[in-house]
Amino acid sequence: MSQVFDIFVIGGGINGCGIARDAAGRGYSVCLAEMNDLGSGTSSWSTKLIHGGLRYLEHYEFRLVREALIEREVLLNMAPHIIWPLRFVLPHHKGMRPAWLLRLGLFLYDHLGGRKILPPTRVLDLRSDTAGGPLKDEFTKAFEYSDCWVNDARLVVLNAMDARAKGAEISTRTKVVSAKKGGELWEIDLQAADTGAMRRVSARVIVNAGGPWVDDILRTSIGENEARNVRLVQGSHIVVRKKFEHPKAYFFQNSDERIFFAIPYEQDFTLIGTTDQDFHGDPSNVKISDEEISYLCDGASHYFKEPVTRDDIVWTYSGVRPLYDDGASKAQEATRDYVLRTDGGAGPKVINVFGGKITTYRRLAESMLEKVEAAIGGKGAPWTRASVLPGGEFGVSGFTDLLSKVRADYPFLETSQSERLVRSYGLKVFEILGEARSSEGLGEDFGHGLTEAEVRYLMKNEWAQTAADVVWRRSKLGIRFTPEQTARLDTFMREHKQLQKFAAE
Repeated sequence: MSQVFDIFVIGGGINGCGIARDAAGRGYSVCLAEMNDLGSGTSSWSTKLIHGGLRYLEHYEFRLVREALIEREVLLNMAPHIIWPLRFVLPHHKGMRPAWLLRLGLFLYDHLGGRKILPPTRVLDLRSDTAGGPLKDEFTKAFEYSDCWVNDARLVVLNAMDARAKGAEISTRTKVVSAKKGGELWEIDLQAADTGAMRRVSARVIVNAGGPWVDDILRTSIGENEARNVRLVQGSHIVVRKKFEHPKAYFFQNSDERIFFAIPYEQDFTLIGTTDQDFHGDPSNVKISDEEISYLCDGASHYFKEPVTRDDIVWTYSGVRPLYDDGASKAQEATRDYVLRTDGGAGPKVINVFGGKITTYRRLAESMLEKVEAAIGGKGAPWTRASVLPGGEFGVSGFTDLLSKVRADYPFLETSQSERLVRSYGLKVFEILGEARSSEGLGEDFGHGLTEAEVRYLMKNEWAQTAADVVWRRSKLGIRFTPEQTARLDTFMREHKQLQKFAAE
């Protein structure tokens, strides 16, 4: 007889992993299946912000903005290693939104969410403030406000780790082939991507958190609904050589009334994005278009003294956001709110996630558990608001002390290496570094401070199986790696995985 779970979650993005964590913490038995690597879809191709969504105020989405503003500080307390405050500079552009409107919007932004940790908005004189240095002289006034930066893919993994610690089964590279009703249960057939091996499990309820694939899962794997529920919107980013030295980010307005950001990225770069355009096709094959590159270069060049050109670009990435299809006429006007819907008719239910954003994933999970309770009965109470994700137990104000301790205990680490490790792993860094007293004690260095000790930790604890898992999702070192370094890392990981398999046998 197949193993029976209370909840079966399809999708290992931020929503799926957040739901699995919340449910497992309440005492439900949970199995999550992700057809690729954790966070390999939309969740790792974001603008990497925990934010209220200042521009959503223009579309009167006050509930969404308020919820997101409250969540900023909740998440900052949950994961102070991978989330940290960031100040944004919004230059006043005389040809666009008037200063009074920006001031009003930022007043609401400061007060809607009960801000306690983050500093308030202030007005900048760009003629004297360092933030004005990189900008054209025509921009003399700006508003500076607070939001947060997040390592998006690591947020996904940390939720999955905590879900597993609380009893959830997390199966990566596992595809749901079919789900059929069998009495009061779903009978779910799974296939392992590497071996093709089949497995059947049962569940009392299915949570469909497939992101851009949510409608495909309903149509093909579950066969419950033929409707179009999500609007796929492509968002693309360019990463260029560093355009400014200060640690603040920019919020720019464009002539088409859209907005985009220019954000410090990985010490030596600037991240510019995002775009918003409807997407049709396979979400796994999304790529930045030539038009999007021109759009971002031209938009940034309108503000920076030094133009942004194609020659400055060192990397690009694109993702597909599965926005709930509310019939909006423009992609940028489609709601960023989430909709949870129960389907299934008679017998076991499937509860679908349409839309959502990283900032509100925890609240989405709580709302999902209310629907799960209605479907199969309740277990436990909401608990995640005051929780901490793995490695973040040092608190918002403790990062500097933790970094100082790591530097004192492991003086052989490069300055940038120790900061990256603490920013990625928090207190878990001591599990990686262990008793090492020299660089040699961490094993082979694959480049840019990525050592054998770290890779082994990622393979053992964080479901990493390929070089891409490590350099593009568990870390952001892929932007620095050469093809040769990536190939060497892949070889090591294959060999290590084979040795683990032999040892298990």
